Amino acid sequence: MKWILFAIAALAALVAVIAAIGAMLPRAHRATRRARFHQSPEALYAAISGPPNWRSGLKNFGSLPDQNGRKQWWEESQGQRITYELLEDAPPARRVTRIADKSLPFGGTWTLEISPDAAGSALRVTEDGEVYNVIFRFMSRYVFGHTATIDKYLLDLGRKFGEAVEIEA
Repeated sequence: MKWILFAIAALAALVAVIAAIGAMLPRAHRATRRARFHQSPEALYAAISGPPNWRSGLKNFGSLPDQNGRKQWWEESQGQRITYELLEDAPPARRVTRIADKSLPFGGTWTLEISPDAAGSALRVTEDGEVYNVIFRFMSRYVFGHTATIDKYLLDLGRKFGEAVEIEA
């Protein structure tokens, strides 16, 4: 019985330390990654702006009615449904999306910039994110990493085109 109380106290202390460290971290962060593809900017943009069925881990997706003149859609992964909105659309060079759901413990924008490259195109993804929950902020910084989702996205895009992708900072 004593060891159970000790284990509960140790777990509570660990959570308290994680929360304290998370509270000291900045709420906002910027993460950016780039990859090169043997595809034209138009082909990359078509994949990015089209159905996201090429993304691993994405269970489902669908369109929503426009809000304030902005295109909206939802995506479901890891049991969580997130609503997004399109802030800027400049094919085939730039696309900016934002998490529209304010009830989540995180939010922010993704800016996707496509530029012609000697072998095809380069895609830079920049996340300007915010993590509101202090425990999730700690996890995002030290466990998952701010670039994990971007890296997965770029690797998935490479797989869609049958390309091995090297991710650059």
